[in-house]
Amino acid sequence: MSDPRVTASFDGAVGIITLNHPKANSYDLSFMEDLDAAIDAMIQNESVRVVVMRSGLEKFFSAGADIKAFQANSTEGNMKMIRFAHNALRKMANSPKVFVAAIGGFALGGGLEMALACDLRFAGDGDYKVGLPEVTLGLLPGNGGTQRLPRLIGCNAALALMITGEMIGPKRAHELGLVDRLCPQDSYLDDTLAYARKLASGATLAIGRIKQAVYEGMEVSMDEALALERDLMAPLFDTEDAKEGIAAFAEKRQPTYTGR
Repeated sequence: MSDPRVTASFDGAVGIITLNHPKANSYDLSFMEDLDAAIDAMIQNESVRVVVMRSGLEKFFSAGADIKAFQANSTEGNMKMIRFAHNALRKMANSPKVFVAAIGGFALGGGLEMALACDLRFAGDGDYKVGLPEVTLGLLPGNGGTQRLPRLIGCNAALALMITGEMIGPKRAHELGLVDRLCPQDSYLDDTLAYARKLASGATLAIGRIKQAVYEGMEVSMDEALALERDLMAPLFDTEDAKEGIAAFAEKRQPTYTGR
């Protein structure tokens, strides 16, 4: 059996998903199956509180779908992969754990869409491009890009990138809000992991409910969203973390959270 092209590893409370399929982390259905397994490993591991998705390659986060595989497959074969990918990436949004993409190389097409499916994106300030150039192949961004990018940077900016297939550098991506934090190229992964470790030491029950409130609340009316907020807030008062946080504030000390 060949080595998986996506692996799961653990650094204390931080889980690390590594994309490692030379030369460019291009993916097909079997790659997505490996990614799905890695995502499941992170979600099911109770000790993992924050997840970082990174590349094991120097120049590429991911160049996206394997175009030769698209050419060889039937339409139904291609759509099978797309449906599978949609379900795999959706798991990250549905999980209360925060997923952070660490980008230090080309993130194009479905490669960028994998990063868009994460909650946050940190990028190195390097000489590479990100974008959704599917239109140059006569296709649309079919791994969530047409939906996630407009929600992230606004309809007009997203539409302009997608209908032209324009690829932009990390500085411009940061200006648009596609990238949340721009880091020095030689430290972007260390900076991402440091952020993840700090987040993992926080009140992760509350963090998970904040994520749920934001994502689910954006899909419903304001009244429904506020009701959701109340429903998510009430159980937190009885958690050990909330009691610790309130006590630490009153006692003027740093809290110690356990995720319970």
